[in-house]
Amino acid sequence: QVHLVESGGGLVQAGGSLRLSCAASGFAFSSYAMGWFRQAPGKEREFVAAISGGGGSTFYKDSLKGRFTISRDNAKNTLYLQMNSLKPEDTALYYCARSYTNYYTHAAGAYAYWGQGTQVAVSS
Repeated sequence: QVHLVESGGGLVQAGGSLRLSCAASGFAFSSYAMGWFRQAPGKEREFVAAISGGGGSTFYKDSLKGRFTISRDNAKNTLYLQMNSLKPEDTALYYCARSYTNYYTHAAGAYAYWGQGTQVAVSS
């Protein structure tokens, strides 16, 4: 059974950093692309970043490039999201997700499994 468990969220001041983790189990982790999405209160879920199964290819929401970095440790079955220079508008529930394949994409419909999310709050 596939499980994705996010951690690392919290309250941080604007300009600060957080590192989110997503512990994966129940599948061959390195065989699947993974992604991060977020949903702010009253807004639709949006794509943040994605990474190929081997970790060699990454893809970001344009406005987050340079501040957020997605990575993975296939030996530990863990996905990461390093978030720097955080802004109040980054406040959201952050989800990790597993793609149906090793194809990484921004489309939420291409992801088969989702975690429960970890809350990030950035104060001004």
